Amino acid sequence: MALLAQWATAVLITVAVFAPAITAQATTPTAARSSTPAHKRVAADAAPGSPVKTIGNRNAPITMEVFSDYQCPSCGSFFENTLRAMIQDYVANGKVYLVHHDFPLQMHTYSGQAARWATAAAMIGQFQDVDAALFDSQAKWPVDGDIEKYVAGAISPANFKRIQGILKGCAAAPPTSKADRTVPQVDSSCPVDQYIVQDIVLGYQVPVQATPTFIIHYKGQSYPASSGIITWPILKQFFDTLLSQ
Repeated sequence: MALLAQWATAVLITVAVFAPAITAQATTPTAARSSTPAHKRVAADAAPGSPVKTIGNRNAPITMEVFSDYQCPSCGSFFENTLRAMIQDYVANGKVYLVHHDFPLQMHTYSGQAARWATAAAMIGQFQDVDAALFDSQAKWPVDGDIEKYVAGAISPANFKRIQGILKGCAAAPPTSKADRTVPQVDSSCPVDQYIVQDIVLGYQVPVQATPTFIIHYKGQSYPASSGIITWPILKQFFDTLLSQ
């Protein structure tokens, strides 16, 4: 923790220290690269499984967990200005394993619905493309809640139909985090809601006070949770400091 505090002071950012970080969940590594663009590939498994909302190799030396809200402007900026470059560089090169946790805020009208679409996509191996599409179009779909349009544009028609099938029973209001930290109710007819609620409960345990909140794990050590936006060059400096140890 002293290392993180020293680094944060050096780069003139504020690190918000919350409770001890949760241990990163063990998840299945993303599939090996294919010559076919991911959004044009049909997911191989016939039936959807548990959502894999991760990018990269879980055996990477650094794990970074991010609690995010798809309608949160700061989360959108964090994705576009930091995470995208990190994914293309350190995640792609096996240095960082990125774990996404949904933490839709009650104040955002469509963030829970967006989390449903992303989670359903993660159930058929299409998380990365839908995740990027939701953030790339963040200024558009919150206007009228037409999330389907942007999800459909990010993946193949066959995969889009599969996601629609997963969400066909999701008629009730989606789960969102509460200011009083009560656990949202799970809609038993919506197969993705239980996973969103699991993420929210994990966020309560950190505790997440604002989105985005991220936690970094390296060599068995979990650094204090931090919230807000940090640029990729500065975050890269910290990663390089860790990797040099």
